[in-house]
Amino acid sequence: MIPQAYRILTVCCLLLTLCACVASQSSSRPAANSAANNQKVARLNTQIAIEHLKAREYALALAKLEKATSVDPNYPEAYNAMGIVYSQIGENEKADKNFQRSLRISANNPVTLNNYGQFLCQTGEHEKGQEMFKKATKNPLYSTPEIALNNAGTCALNNDASEQAEIYFRQALERNPRIPTALLQMASITYDSGRYLPARAYIQRYSEIARHVPQSLWLGVLIERELGDRDAEASYALSLEKNFPDSEEAGKLNP
Repeated sequence: MIPQAYRILTVCCLLLTLCACVASQSSSRPAANSAANNQKVARLNTQIAIEHLKAREYALALAKLEKATSVDPNYPEAYNAMGIVYSQIGENEKADKNFQRSLRISANNPVTLNNYGQFLCQTGEHEKGQEMFKKATKNPLYSTPEIALNNAGTCALNNDASEQAEIYFRQALERNPRIPTALLQMASITYDSGRYLPARAYIQRYSEIARHVPQSLWLGVLIERELGDRDAEASYALSLEKNFPDSEEAGKLNP
């Protein structure tokens, strides 16, 4: 997360006496220290809340985030985390409210934009979600724009917009060629459109950086079946039967 920058301005007028200027600076220090301490407490409580969130301890996470926002009402990361918690427990209205509040404080925070985009896509607002992802990628401080692009591709795909999804996945892979989900989705998209050689290339690239899952092995079977490589098809099928015998995809091998 990109912490919000706080700038403390000290204005000294030339017409003020030296004593008056020193008094003004001294009186500003407690307020500045208090603000810094409040932000530190808010950050610590938010970090603890995230650990609770990872453990699915939602009530504990919310308690820590309430503490964070009570200490520092302008700490955007706390509202972002609160949005995630509420989305996880199905309170979508509260989730939306907290994501928006985080963005009102820090409008271009790419992490919040990415999280809010995922929430919007999950709740059926695909186009609005993709706008959040695109806005996140425009932030020059965002170190992993490929994550937002990959999420935008998934969002478009879930909205039956495969052509737009392919654009996003290609852009994500241009920035980072080693994104397993993007490679697997591109293999699926190119297979569905009858481009079997590119589909093979994508599934092979996927296998070089990630462990196969039932979906990838079944897709490998289908691709090699279309290309007529029976040995490769048999290899994918054997791996599917051996490693995922109870999967839906394994059941398709011998209907």
